[in-house]
Amino acid sequence: MTGFTRAALQAVRTIPYGQTASYAEVAALAGSPGAHRAVGSACAKTPFSIVVPAHRVVRADGSIGEYGGHPEVKRYLLDLEAGAQPGV
Repeated sequence: MTGFTRAALQAVRTIPYGQTASYAEVAALAGSPGAHRAVGSACAKTPFSIVVPAHRVVRADGSIGEYGGHPEVKRYLLDLEAGAQPGV
């Protein structure tokens, strides 16, 4: 991966376990604040979903989005991380 896609996926990797960030927040972290749609494209294209936790990127309103047409998988992963937090 090169260019903005690489920058976006590197930014996604900084989202802490059990937390989420919006597409716009990731775009800003990647150095292109207006590129939230490009972040969505980068997340959808990553073949490394284990290394790049694209499921932690959500819409600005907090809804989870489609996650490759399988929002139930994204919800499962987010719930799994939330339940694994100390004190939860």
